[in-house]
Amino acid sequence: MKSLSHATTKYHRGFGLVEVMVALVIGMLGIIIMLQVFAVAEGQKRSTTGAGDAQNNGALALYALQRDIRQAGYGFSSVNVLGCALALPGHTLAQLAPVLINPPVTDVPAGDANTDTLLVAYGSSAGSPEGDTVTSTPTTAGVMSVRSPTNFSVGDQVIAAPSAPLSACTNPTTPLRLAAVTAVTPVTVTLPASGAVEKGALFNLGASPRILAYAVRSGNLTVCDYLAANCATACTAGNTNCNADWVPIASGIASLRAEYGHATTATSGVDVWDQTTPASACLWPRTMALRVAVIARNNQEDKDTLTGEVPSWEGSAGTAIDLSGKANWQNFRYKVFQTVIPIRNLPWMESCTP
Repeated sequence: MKSLSHATTKYHRGFGLVEVMVALVIGMLGIIIMLQVFAVAEGQKRSTTGAGDAQNNGALALYALQRDIRQAGYGFSSVNVLGCALALPGHTLAQLAPVLINPPVTDVPAGDANTDTLLVAYGSSAGSPEGDTVTSTPTTAGVMSVRSPTNFSVGDQVIAAPSAPLSACTNPTTPLRLAAVTAVTPVTVTLPASGAVEKGALFNLGASPRILAYAVRSGNLTVCDYLAANCATACTAGNTNCNADWVPIASGIASLRAEYGHATTATSGVDVWDQTTPASACLWPRTMALRVAVIARNNQEDKDTLTGEVPSWEGSAGTAIDLSGKANWQNFRYKVFQTVIPIRNLPWMESCTP
């Protein structure tokens, strides 16, 4: 007969301390391995997602720029107005042009460090790009006869220009003026405070022209419409007007670079790329394209260096991409989007001697 104490010991024996510690170590190793696998997988997921976001943001930013630059100069491709200062309701632009790279900061405040700004203008009317001739001296009420009054409608935004580039295009104190048509008859157009003169020209930009400023601000491609706000408001710290006027259209944009494509002669085609704005209206027809690069960045910062070298583009050395404005720029991945955009409306201009 077995003793009670022996039976109790046999059927109630448990794990020893060594066994418990071995099981604990094995369990901890399993947890560590699973966490490492999860961390690697999650990091790959974030990198893949971030790269996809950069791809989408860069493509969206480049599309927005292409859409507007292709229309640049529509409605006013003429030596009468190009290069002239233009008075808008809230600000006077130093120069009216189809597209300007890095216009004066008094017109477009600088964006993020080492990025370019753009100013694009175009109309929305089917009127003549060479303007409509004014055939009578405007009355004190702004009533004038024009060659084709049916080309105008009430509310159209119009620029009155001289018959040839005169002092208005060289003296910013006497700028051209953007004004709205208030009345139209079969033979006349009423345009108060326009500065129109007999034998001058009226350029009809339509009911909804666009004068758009583009800049990279706080890592976003932003746009400001001059006909809706004063885009010249300095974008300094704490300036809420600037933040409200500049609308983000694409996030995760690290840089914007642009160059004009010039033809050195009337028949050479584009053979020079730089950021030099044409010095006279007669040189604008030789500026046939814009070369643009948008550098998109994924939104996932890594603890390790991911980008060893600065991304490059087809631009010249003077417009190289520089990301040094952000101290930890090497901890992100980048994607460069670049294209050549034709300025299609300038070749329609009448030729003149530079």
